[in-house]
Amino acid sequence: MADRKTYTKTTYADWEAEEKILLIEGWARNGLTNEQIAENMQISVVTLWEWRKKSTKISNALKIGKEEADLNVENALYKEALKGNTTAIIFWLKNRKSKEWRDKIQQEITTESAVKLVIDNNELSEPDE
Repeated sequence: MADRKTYTKTTYADWEAEEKILLIEGWARNGLTNEQIAENMQISVVTLWEWRKKSTKISNALKIGKEEADLNVENALYKEALKGNTTAIIFWLKNRKSKEWRDKIQQEITTESAVKLVIDNNELSEPDE
């Protein structure tokens, strides 16, 4: 049987205090997952999701922290690409200009082009004699 953690009873209102919101935002900015943040708050991740819906302060703290972390990583990637880091350049182009730089080329086949392909193939085949 899996170990289940028991946490002290706390409510989302307990975490809406300014110092607690700063903690949540900081954890998100430092790259912690929602599971890790919930663990730090001594709640389940399901509870964290419920609290996010109930509390704009908690929701915003998670959002702001994660956005700031993402922006920092994007800036670091951009700087590395400008320095000539080939991996960073490839990653940037594949994600920012995926139509031009993706590995797979997707071909759109319409009914009209499929019918033309069948007709062209029939014209190329030799008749049975």
